[in-house]
Amino acid sequence: MTFGLSLLTAAQQPPVKVNVLNVCSPSPEEQREISSALARIPQKASFSQDFEIDRGRSTLDQSAELVQAGPSAQMSGEPGTADWVRIRREFPGPSPFARVQYSFSRDPRSMVETLVFLVRDPTDLMQIAIEDSVPAETTPANMLAADTPASRVKLERFGKSSIVLARCAATESGPAPDQSKYEPLFQSASAIAAKYRSLLGVRRMVPAELTRVAAVVTATTVTRGKSGPKKTAPQNKSQ
Repeated sequence: MTFGLSLLTAAQQPPVKVNVLNVCSPSPEEQREISSALARIPQKASFSQDFEIDRGRSTLDQSAELVQAGPSAQMSGEPGTADWVRIRREFPGPSPFARVQYSFSRDPRSMVETLVFLVRDPTDLMQIAIEDSVPAETTPANMLAADTPASRVKLERFGKSSIVLARCAATESGPAPDQSKYEPLFQSASAIAAKYRSLLGVRRMVPAELTRVAAVVTATTVTRGKSGPKKTAPQNKSQ
């Protein structure tokens, strides 16, 4: 359920509206919107000739991780890094979607897949995002071959708050909520993710691109190791 909270400052400034998303148990209306949006995604997609493949390594923002972990968390001595691969394909003109964007990210703690469908002419719905993740205890190839189930579905809407459904785990304050009635939505999102892993060729492409990232990092490390401080030629002292 989404609700607004209005806060007035001491100086009676205009109210600040805060939207709170209940991602663990969306309302029946929100469930219908998620189901309808997922049903619009093409199951047999054909792509135009335009495409894009990116890869790289990025330094993780430790300050953001510290905020998420809580005040008792401590920052490690060295910043972590994440290797990532991004793939973009364009849908042909008649499709209600303009493009699909896939991203795979691996850091020391987890591996995350995100599949985003951008609507061509957004009037209400702007984009649909499907996400899944696993701990970084296996290889990217094994994760992709296993067709990891979706753990999060997000609808970005034009001029409205987002709708999100996410798998929720147990917390210190209580057990995990019963989300069995949302399982058909998770299954639908998981089936779409599995379908587009094949359509985009990510099971082959992602491990290959990550290998290229590792090769660049290794070559850079070797180059840095060979280049030491420059030695200056001895100067003749005048008598």
